Amino acid sequence: MLWAGRMRLGTFGILLMLVHASAACEFGPFPYRATGIVCRMTKPAALLLNQETAQVIQAAFRNAKFSNITGERSMRLLGKVAYELTNIQVNDLSIEQSEVELKENNAIHIAIKNVTAFFKGTLTYGYAGAWFLQLFHSVDFEIESSIDLQINIKLMCQKDQVAADASDCYLTFHKLTLHLQGDKEPGWLKQLFTDFISFTLKLVLKSEVCNEINFLAQVLANFVHDLAANFVRDKDISVDISLASVPLIKANYLESHHKGLVLYKNYSDVFSDSVFSPSLLTESRMLYFWLSEHILNSLASAAFLDKRLVLTIRGEQLQALFEMEDTEAQRKAVQMIFQGTSYNDSVAKVWSLAHPQISLQPEGTVVKSLVAVEVSIFPLGEEPLMVLYMEKEITVTIQAAYVEKKLILHPLDSRIEFKVFKCTADPSGNDPSVRNFLQTMISVVGIPEVISRIEPALTSLMNSKGLNLFEIRNPEIITRKGYIIVQLDFSFPNHLLLDFLEKIL
Repeated sequence: MLWAGRMRLGTFGILLMLVHASAACEFGPFPYRATGIVCRMTKPAALLLNQETAQVIQAAFRNAKFSNITGERSMRLLGKVAYELTNIQVNDLSIEQSEVELKENNAIHIAIKNVTAFFKGTLTYGYAGAWFLQLFHSVDFEIESSIDLQINIKLMCQKDQVAADASDCYLTFHKLTLHLQGDKEPGWLKQLFTDFISFTLKLVLKSEVCNEINFLAQVLANFVHDLAANFVRDKDISVDISLASVPLIKANYLESHHKGLVLYKNYSDVFSDSVFSPSLLTESRMLYFWLSEHILNSLASAAFLDKRLVLTIRGEQLQALFEMEDTEAQRKAVQMIFQGTSYNDSVAKVWSLAHPQISLQPEGTVVKSLVAVEVSIFPLGEEPLMVLYMEKEITVTIQAAYVEKKLILHPLDSRIEFKVFKCTADPSGNDPSVRNFLQTMISVVGIPEVISRIEPALTSLMNSKGLNLFEIRNPEIITRKGYIIVQLDFSFPNHLLLDFLEKIL
């Protein structure tokens, strides 16, 4: 007796959505040293996800495809009685209670209590009597069941990513009753099929349901790994989220550790001096992400190699920069640089000359970069002319926040040191007024202008990965020496879990 279609019970993989873990891979004597990213999900987050269990189980059962169930039995006087249950489908399902528990033996224990499921279909039966009399009948049926389900999901490692083993699965039947249409069939027939078919169904359900749970747990684990890998990938730049160490599963949280190496074409990233320790994270919030300073530096290097650190400013935006104030010094500088050419016929190009250096400190993220600025004008009827070129080392401290589903970057202070300065109106460099004006302009409006371009770009990138689908509450971005912590509480629309299952099933 087989069920041909896989029964899709996606509920039990939900708790794997935010965590990747390992229990069988070899990581060496000091695995934390290679950890670049850490994810910690606490018990409140697990409880929140478990609240959605009922609706997901109902959707999974209703979408399930059940194959026909056949069997036969010898009876005195009647001979062999054969039966077949066809067109089986779930007519109704309800769940009274669902509980989740994190166990320190590397397992997630899920208890689903009082699952009441009604199946309906058609029962066809026949028998060959002692006088070779053959009779066949069909009748609609309904099966009423009451089940408790216990699952222990263990986390293992295969090919440097999580593998889920949900084979430790038990079904306890409190009730499994067959109702024939109208209860008009002979009493002995109802009793026969109630006893025998109920026994057969119990065997089939115990085997197939647990097999499907185990199958789908791994499907979900693979899906979540791919989802996370896509979140940290943009075109040719990506982050390796392979497991760096075995997980920690405590009574109040589960935690996964990932390498976090940046991948970009021939760029080689190596990391072996992580400062991570589980004691760096608390348990007061639902979700934590820990990122090493090394990752941010490597991402900045990859962005530089991919020629993304380039900005072009023209027209009204250029005018806003150079006319931040109406003073004699400002008017003189504008005249010397643009030589009477309108802003619409001028363009400024800003780009990084070297890999930016990022340092995480308690006061914020310190970015140090060697930047070039080139201003060109396009006089009517003449060839384009570069009127200003400068190279400067800029150091700026930035604090980050996530407010109303937008990334906010706030510059605290900055230092500017000119390395090269060339202005066609002052080739000798004897007039300091232009340089002084530009230094003030860059500090007051230039750096904020660059940051204002980065904010929406990063927000748009994160939203394209689905971050805006979650309701993130009170997020905090905390910088410490050598690492950054993002901690938050969250919720999400009920339909999101159903949409999630539809995508992977």
